[in-house]
Amino acid sequence: MLALTRQLVRYRSYTPGVAQSAMDFINGWFGARGLETMRYGGAGAQGELTSLVVRVGSGEPKILLHGHVDVVPGEEGQFEAREEQEELYGRGVYDMKGALAAMMYAVEDLRSLGCEATVELLIVPDEEQEHGGPNGAEVLIGHGHVGDFLITGEPTDFHIGTQAKGVLDLRITLKGKSAHGSQPWLGKNAALLAYEHYRRVLELPFATERSDLFPYPSVNLARIIGGDVLNRVPDRCTYDLDIRYLPGQDPKEIARQIRSVDMPAEVEILFGREPTYVSRRNPYVKTLREVAARHFRGNPVGVGRHGASDIVYFQRAGVAGVEFGPVGGGHHGPNEYVVTETLEAYRQMIVQFVQIIGRNGKSRQE
Repeated sequence: MLALTRQLVRYRSYTPGVAQSAMDFINGWFGARGLETMRYGGAGAQGELTSLVVRVGSGEPKILLHGHVDVVPGEEGQFEAREEQEELYGRGVYDMKGALAAMMYAVEDLRSLGCEATVELLIVPDEEQEHGGPNGAEVLIGHGHVGDFLITGEPTDFHIGTQAKGVLDLRITLKGKSAHGSQPWLGKNAALLAYEHYRRVLELPFATERSDLFPYPSVNLARIIGGDVLNRVPDRCTYDLDIRYLPGQDPKEIARQIRSVDMPAEVEILFGREPTYVSRRNPYVKTLREVAARHFRGNPVGVGRHGASDIVYFQRAGVAGVEFGPVGGGHHGPNEYVVTETLEAYRQMIVQFVQIIGRNGKSRQE
């Protein structure tokens, strides 16, 4: 399993072409083990990306496992995984090629052991980045790959991500007055106006609200565009906000509050995605927590996830899902790692969860 993880890490899958090559490799991996795959094109702006499904079992209920092969860009050395003191370092080992490798072996285990439930492993090439057009998760849902419960292998340190924040991306533009750089008092600096506007946004009521799993929403000043030459006061400045809002908050109300700031500004909504939520009392969640507790040195609890995942698309289709992955740290950073022993534990957790669910049957879970 570590060898498979290392191989997956070697794919610099932050570009569509290499992500597709990784998908081809995974397809061959299953084929070599006699597991049939279903491939679906149509993801991405040109429809050039394919997603992959592997199914084992034929009973009830139907459990979906979800993984992605794409990663964010990294330093060159991160694409050759290295092991240090029981930790495996490399781009994507934690988010989420290690979990994906464990899921791949778990599916093979379930085929060998016999599977009373139906399990589908859904693998997509485009969870981390938008490439235009439908994404892999939407394509798979459109082809009927939905079920009773979904686990995506996003990094959670064996806790169970039962909630995730929503996404509201805004572009805010302020206009000032140009002047010579040697006499800035004769102009009105739009860059300074943008900073003042951002400071006031942080003081709005939505930014200080909290929920049972989150102490506050996330407000990230992601990009600033303003000014052209050094010797002129900028008369226009645009800044982009990436807001991750809480379950229960209304994105329209957040946008209204930002538009109400007492400064003339244009506010444009660039992107939105609703929060995800599943009750910690959900029978599938309770079973997963009981299984995780057998291997976890602590108490695996339901947690809130600050980032977003593909669960949102399955939630829209009526499928409850959680984020659940192995132990590690540093995802999207220069020292991303996963604790190696937790990959085997994760593989066993997935197998045991499916076996229990299959024995109980769908009626016991409802």
